[in-house]
Amino acid sequence: MSCQNCDIKCQRFGKHRNGLRRFRCPQCKRTYTEAHEHALEGSYIPQDRVVLALRLLLEGNSIRSTERITNLDRNTIMRLLVLAGEKCEKLMGRLIVNVPVKDVQCDEIWAYVQKKEAHKYPWEANDNSIGDAYCFVAIERKTKLVLNFALGRRDQATTDIFIEGLRAATFPQHFQITTDGFQPYISAITTTLHDRVDYAMQIKVYANAKDDHRYSPGEVVDTEVVPVMGNPDTRRICTSHVERQNLTMRMQIRRLTRLTNAFSKKWENLWAAYCLHFAYYNFCRIHKTIRVTPAMEAGIADRVWDLKELLTYS
Repeated sequence: MSCQNCDIKCQRFGKHRNGLRRFRCPQCKRTYTEAHEHALEGSYIPQDRVVLALRLLLEGNSIRSTERITNLDRNTIMRLLVLAGEKCEKLMGRLIVNVPVKDVQCDEIWAYVQKKEAHKYPWEANDNSIGDAYCFVAIERKTKLVLNFALGRRDQATTDIFIEGLRAATFPQHFQITTDGFQPYISAITTTLHDRVDYAMQIKVYANAKDDHRYSPGEVVDTEVVPVMGNPDTRRICTSHVERQNLTMRMQIRRLTRLTNAFSKKWENLWAAYCLHFAYYNFCRIHKTIRVTPAMEAGIADRVWDLKELLTYS
């Protein structure tokens, strides 16, 4: 490194508090620090520590266990998660557009923020930032690519937003879509995707759950296939792949683990965790069934991305 004033070579002068090397001009005594590599804009933490913290979160670690491993403050880890989530949200909105698809499956997964819906006080009844939070997910059956997701209440408004995002993510060609028996799907899909889909529902019939298994769903005793629009192929009416994706989310996102204290305390933190998870799943994680990443299988990417590349993509 050369001094900007004297134009002579500087000498080593210790390290900065963030671990970067410092230099000092032997003539004017002015000091310099080597260039920062920012994994995330607005963060001064070394890139390798940022990547380590986010990788731990992606592998199902809690905030406090990540704090103990990385020696980063929990508030810093949460800020990194939010920054990474914003980055991943923009990346997916830019790259997952007009994707050719053949077979799409949709489902929703339950979580909650601060407290469960039944535990809300009367004055919190209309506060949608706490309580139940459902994540709607659309996945392509062949490529395993997550096309779109939306976070909100399990109602018509969130379903409409979710299906509108799915329309923007898919190429304007004919394809088949399958959902469960959630009724708002009918209005949203027949209104927004009427010109490009064959639509059917797969409705599961459950037996009554026993009292000693209150946290387990009842046994599936029958499935009912209901064609809704177009001419869907009965052999392709299935929601197994998106339900398997729900299991992946439960295992990899710590705040979705049930019967623990690892739930989300803020709505924006839960949204950031979803954005980071789905971007990493699409572009960085090799799917064992297809042996490449979903983005590569869909033709969006030509290689496996690492987490650093995901965070620095612009």
